[in-house]
Amino acid sequence: MDVFGNVLYGFQISLQPINLLYCFVGVILGTLTGVLPGLGPSGTIAILLPITFNAPAVSSVIMLAGIFYGAQYGGSTTSILVSIPGEPSSIVTCIDGHQMARHGRAGPALGISAFGSFIAGTVGVIGLMFVASPLAKIALKFGPPEYFSLMVLGLIILIYLTQKSLIKAISMGAFGLILSFFGLDIVSGQPRFAFGLDELFDGVGIVPVAMGLFGVAETLANLEKTEEVKIFETHIKGLLPSRKDWADSIWPLIRGTTIGFFLGILPGGGAILSSFVSYAVEKKVSKHPERFGQGTIEGVAGPEAANNAASSTGFIPLLTLGIPANVVLAMLLAGLLIHNITPGPLLLKQHPDVFWGVITSMYTGNVLLLVLNLPLIGMWVQITKLPYRLLFPLIILFCVIGVYSINNAVFDIWIMLIFGAIGYFMKKCDYEPAPLTLAYVLGPMMEQALRQSLIISNGSFSIFFFRPISAIALVVAVFLLVTAFTGFAKQKRLQVVEGE
Repeated sequence: MDVFGNVLYGFQISLQPINLLYCFVGVILGTLTGVLPGLGPSGTIAILLPITFNAPAVSSVIMLAGIFYGAQYGGSTTSILVSIPGEPSSIVTCIDGHQMARHGRAGPALGISAFGSFIAGTVGVIGLMFVASPLAKIALKFGPPEYFSLMVLGLIILIYLTQKSLIKAISMGAFGLILSFFGLDIVSGQPRFAFGLDELFDGVGIVPVAMGLFGVAETLANLEKTEEVKIFETHIKGLLPSRKDWADSIWPLIRGTTIGFFLGILPGGGAILSSFVSYAVEKKVSKHPERFGQGTIEGVAGPEAANNAASSTGFIPLLTLGIPANVVLAMLLAGLLIHNITPGPLLLKQHPDVFWGVITSMYTGNVLLLVLNLPLIGMWVQITKLPYRLLFPLIILFCVIGVYSINNAVFDIWIMLIFGAIGYFMKKCDYEPAPLTLAYVLGPMMEQALRQSLIISNGSFSIFFFRPISAIALVVAVFLLVTAFTGFAKQKRLQVVEGE
């Protein structure tokens, strides 16, 4: 059966009334979990897994998949309106999306986010239909050395996210790496940086850290303002992006979709890394990089397209190799195994209804998300009319409930508050939280790949240089690092000359 025949067969499965209902429920729940900071798709899927035990296998996986990519839509909403990333992949959206909102352009920011997500998600699904098998063969060539080199390249890219000091950005990246080492050693099982606290044996959760650095810190910074103001002013008539917005966004959307498509295929890449890389690329190719961080629409369009494209292509390693690219897809893997379906090379032959039904349902789900999200933009904008004195307590309450609901642990609330204070002082001293967060997310995967590579090579680091893909990634990383330091040195020399 050719590709078009398989796609037609998939639509016959996904457009059945019961599967459409499950898809609708999935994307609605996904949007809600994306909007609600702290809950997240992984927690929602974990809660709903028992409900799917007696449901049809295809319907269950369609619903769980809808929660995953639906959360990418919803996560941008709170990032833009109140600078709280509903999802880690929406962290980058906070940088320019929230500034657009402050400048009275919340509507265009939400609009380009919705349209960009739809376009990228749709392109990702179409590409997934045609190139799943060939790309899966390429992904088979990636072992631990390649994954480690990719993580190194991702960490080097963080230097392009800095708005001010390169040294501060690197120090934040180092801090994020140290945080990622909290917990049990992945080889020996011995506790590291636990400080005698049992709660730290599992490490420091990404949600409390992100909520503290972005949500609580933003609240504390705004509390310094004595005047009674609103977070931003906007009007319903300005919700949709203008022609100029589309002209500015079209190439970021294309680049973001391309970046997300390819990075989403690789386990360890995914929506988070894709959004950071997209933002870095847009800042480098822009004729006005100084506008980034001040509310430019390119800084919203590119990352939003990247994380949605990556959420689609992340299903390639899961369905064809049985390798989940992130925690959410690991939960989807558990859902498949519950129904006695083993993802891997034989899935296409043994369960074609699951493979093609899930893939085509993602296209249907993206249409549903666009239809549902655009009318709701006005409702989200109404949140901005709340004054500070009412909004700030609600934000803190929202953060506390969201963080506590994950593990039902008061300790997570303390972690969030601690990082809220850290984030506040970072704002005062011009340290950016984005490099810290990216390094924290990549740290565990990078360490695991490093340890596995050294075990394979009997402790020799040459394994990273004699494997072509790994060597190329490291060479690019070194080139970027040297370029960044050269530019930083030139900037310092100019400052010295101007000072004289």
